[in-house]
Amino acid sequence: MAKIKTLYRCAACGHQVPKWVGRCPDCGEWGSIEEGAPPVAASGAPSVAPRSPAVRITEIDANAAGAVPTGIGELDRVLGRGVVPGSVILLAGEPGVGKSTLLLEAVKHWAQAGRTALYVTGEESAGQVRLRAERTDAVHENIYLAAETDLATILGHVEQVRPTLLIVDSVQTVVATGTDGVSGGVTQIRASTTALVSLAKNSGVAVILVGHVTKDGNVAGPRSLEHLVDVVLSFEGDRHSSLRLIRGIKNRFGASDEVGCFEQRADGIHEVADPSGIFVHQHGGAVAGSVNLVAMDGRRAMVGEIQALLHKTQANMPRRAASGLDAARMSMMLAVAAKHSGMATYDQEVYVSTVGGMKVTEPAADLAIFLALKSSFTDKPIPHGTVAIGEVGLTGEIRRVSSTARRVAEAKRLGFTHAVIPSGTDEEMPSGIRISKVSDLSEAHRAATRSYTDAPF
Repeated sequence: MAKIKTLYRCAACGHQVPKWVGRCPDCGEWGSIEEGAPPVAASGAPSVAPRSPAVRITEIDANAAGAVPTGIGELDRVLGRGVVPGSVILLAGEPGVGKSTLLLEAVKHWAQAGRTALYVTGEESAGQVRLRAERTDAVHENIYLAAETDLATILGHVEQVRPTLLIVDSVQTVVATGTDGVSGGVTQIRASTTALVSLAKNSGVAVILVGHVTKDGNVAGPRSLEHLVDVVLSFEGDRHSSLRLIRGIKNRFGASDEVGCFEQRADGIHEVADPSGIFVHQHGGAVAGSVNLVAMDGRRAMVGEIQALLHKTQANMPRRAASGLDAARMSMMLAVAAKHSGMATYDQEVYVSTVGGMKVTEPAADLAIFLALKSSFTDKPIPHGTVAIGEVGLTGEIRRVSSTARRVAEAKRLGFTHAVIPSGTDEEMPSGIRISKVSDLSEAHRAATRSYTDAPF
């Protein structure tokens, strides 16, 4: 009789190894190797009669899985019009960023629409959640609270309350009785999530799971959680800024690159439908070293501002500092400007920053960074109402970027009258805004600093 070979599989990434090891050689996760059943040949697998026959795709009612709006426009934007019944959503973020506050706000709107919601907390008591709900005005009779960590008890609450929305805060605290592993471990989290996914699919209850993130920014659990759920959202924010961003990482019901904007206040989290006002400083007039740009965050165009400050120093190694930008791209722009624009900064300290905590990493900000550096170096301001969009190459050419027409349209909507873009752009630009197409740095600086006295279009 042939000896049955035992296989070991990583619970995080699925990598197989012939023997047990403490760390997965593929993803590097510790303690994730588990013993698995040997593979079964396809020829030896028995067939089972299905409970229901397969149906033609044309006979399936698409409205049965229609999204239900949460009442929060920015959250619905990222989800894809709302929460789909029977779906499982994972909301991940750092502790204290506002995940629980945002979900309480969503639960309030859900209850005000006449629907029942069950909020299960495993990290706080029901009284603590009630106090936060009173502070954010999220108290409603259709909201049920339960402080539980046992999975079986949570499923019992669902049977009693019969909610249409279930919040589990957080999934790392749920314990599945009879499953090996400690609370918050890979085995426990995967068993709990699998049971909640089965609950959602069988009963039609929409489930939102709150997940923590590790020090490297990944969803704790680890990635075994992401492929089990339908939607993965990342809630981000800087502790020094009130701005909060929610990004779609995975979405089976809509676009996975949408971004929603919120603002953290004393009375809760409020959606920001137009975040460009946060990232643009309202100057009384044109200021040297300040240039506006339009950055794409996912599918969303946001107007921001880049400020640069250069001043001479006696230090042997002048300081270079960047805030909200990639320091490597700033250094590259300094080198390109010195080579192709005659801007020598070897004896000057250089500081470049964005306004309002905006973070820009895409190459489309290169032209705005260069113009801000040049404006501060020459002490000549860029005329008010001008935006710069484009990538700068090492040879000094201006390269085209994606979604230029959408960027220009957003700038026009906010009242900008002049846009400097790459000459290779072949998209149809919106009317009502002056367009200057440039091919190199010198041409870009002349176009940006030119003062128009006639109509902007």
